[in-house]
Amino acid sequence: MRAKYLLPALAAVTALMLTGCVDNSTPSTGGSSGGSTAGKVKVDDAAAALVPANVADTGKLVVGADPTYAPNEFKNEAGEPIGWGIEIASAVAAKLGLETEFQVAKFDNIIPSVTGGKADIGVSSFTDNVEREKKVDFVNYYTAGIQWASATGKDVDPDNACGLKVAVQATTYEDTDEVPAKSDACVAAGKAPIEKLKYDTQDAATNAVILGQADALSADSPVTLYAIEQTKGKLQKAGETFDVAPYGIVVAKDSKLAQAVQAALQSMVDDGTYSGILDKWGVADGAIDTITINAAANG
Repeated sequence: MRAKYLLPALAAVTALMLTGCVDNSTPSTGGSSGGSTAGKVKVDDAAAALVPANVADTGKLVVGADPTYAPNEFKNEAGEPIGWGIEIASAVAAKLGLETEFQVAKFDNIIPSVTGGKADIGVSSFTDNVEREKKVDFVNYYTAGIQWASATGKDVDPDNACGLKVAVQATTYEDTDEVPAKSDACVAAGKAPIEKLKYDTQDAATNAVILGQADALSADSPVTLYAIEQTKGKLQKAGETFDVAPYGIVVAKDSKLAQAVQAALQSMVDDGTYSGILDKWGVADGAIDTITINAAANG
């Protein structure tokens, strides 16, 4: 079950979302606003010892993030990244004895930033899949499914959506894989394809449904459930959660930093820091007990 509270900053973001005026795509760098969690985290010496020298010597962990996917990663009124994914990243850095520096970028620029050495890790609700594992490694920290939503009073079945307009955030799994596969199945059955509407941000996709520009939206389950809660009766679940898959923190391929991040996250699981963050944001349903690497290929 999702938490039934709303922080003031989140209320402001929601109000802006409903007017279509949110701008969560402006690139910026610096600043750790991952909440108060990181300040309470104790360094794990064993995990810190695994950090490669080129990262340890800087004293910071540079994190690529696209804060347009509430409640996982989004922005507060000051334009700073917040959300449970952001808090996870900040706590990982703290476990490793490092400061956090966020590099805000569009979702599809994060993996290239990590592979190009501009960011140390990427934390932006990445679904770990075999295709992505060809480019980077994933430290798995959560499981999420896909959940559709429609305007309240408008029933939509994700398994019978031929001919409908479905809003997605560009370059997410829902955009690249899930909705196209459903549309192809429609065409194969001699039915009308799904009209996929792509938006740069999740709030824009949500707004499209509220305004009647799309019949439904498809997003990761914690994101959709949060949108339903925050829009105060304007949206409803469409079908049940499906296609559960792991989230992963992006790390450069074959980097020793993956083992350090894995150890830090496992330490967070073991001492309760991890569950504390998930409980705070009402997303504990996707919690895992054992932190793995490249679960898509090894699972």
